[in-house]
Amino acid sequence: MTIFPETSGGWVKYPAPVMGDKDLGTCFDVHVLKDEKGFHMHFSWRPKGSLAVAHSTDGIHWSQPEITLAPNPESGWEDRLNRDCVIYKDGLYRMWYTGQSSHYSWIGYAVSTDGTHFERVTDQPVLFPERPFEGESVMNPFVMWDGDMGLYRMWYAAGEAYEPNVLAYATSLDGIKWDKWPSNPVFRPDKDKVYEQNRVGACQIIKENGWHYIFYIGYEDIDTARICVARSKNGISKWERLPANPIVSPTIGGWDESACYKPYAIFDEEHNRWMLWYNGRKAGAYEYIGLVTHEGKDLGFDK
Repeated sequence: MTIFPETSGGWVKYPAPVMGDKDLGTCFDVHVLKDEKGFHMHFSWRPKGSLAVAHSTDGIHWSQPEITLAPNPESGWEDRLNRDCVIYKDGLYRMWYTGQSSHYSWIGYAVSTDGTHFERVTDQPVLFPERPFEGESVMNPFVMWDGDMGLYRMWYAAGEAYEPNVLAYATSLDGIKWDKWPSNPVFRPDKDKVYEQNRVGACQIIKENGWHYIFYIGYEDIDTARICVARSKNGISKWERLPANPIVSPTIGGWDESACYKPYAIFDEEHNRWMLWYNGRKAGAYEYIGLVTHEGKDLGFDK
C-alpha cells in the first residue's frame, strides 16, 4: 500500500468512529439528510442484512439505529440489502437501494412517509446489470431530483460483485423506469493516479454554481481505498480531479488503517464547514463510520 497523508486539502479526521461498535457490528455506506430536526444517517447494517437510520443533532453523536427496510429472500434478489440513497420529494422519502443475492447486485426502490418505515414500490429491481461493463452488479445508487432538467438523475457503480469498477449514469421521470446513458460508463479510474489505478466506486454528486462535484472512492488495489473529489460541468464528462486527492486515506495503526470507503458530504452553513462521513475498515475488524471536516466552502479547485 502506498503511504499517503491521512487527510489532505484541509480535511481533518474526527478522532474516533461516530457510528458502529462491537455491539452494532459493521455499519457502512452512509447517506445523510439534514433538516430542521437535525441529521439523519441512512446506512447499511451488515449483521442484520438490512438498511437502517439513526438521528443526531450535531452529526457526531447518534441515536440507536432503527431498521428501515429488511431483506426479502423470497424475491430471489434481496437476500441482503445495503448501499441506499434517500431523498425527500413531494411529501415522500424515496429510497433507492442495493439488493444482493449470490454474486449479483440489483437496485430497488421504496418509499416512506416518515423516513423510517419504507415500503417497496415494486417487487422487481428498477435497475439491473445488462451491459458488458456492468458485469455482475449495479449498486451504490446516488439519486438527485434535478429541477432544472425535470428528471431524477442516478449515478451508480457497476462491475464486479465484491467491489465495482466504474461509475455510470441514468435518468428517469418517475424514479422507476430508468434510461441508461448511451456513453456509459461516465467515470473511470485514472490509471496514472496510484490512488485510483485499480477502480473507482460509490459516489455522491453535489450540483452547485455551474459544477457537478463528485465525492468518490478511488482504489489503489481491491483492498486499499481512499476518498477523492472531482468536478465536471455536466456531471457526465470532462472530469477534473482535485489536485489534493486523495482527501481521506487510511491512518496507519488506526481503526480505518486498511481502507476508507463511501463518502457522503454536507456543507454545514451554521458552522461554515464541510462534514463528510465515510466507513473505514481495519483488517480482521468491523467496519465503522467516521467523520472528517473541512473549514470553509472552498475545496481547493483552480478557479
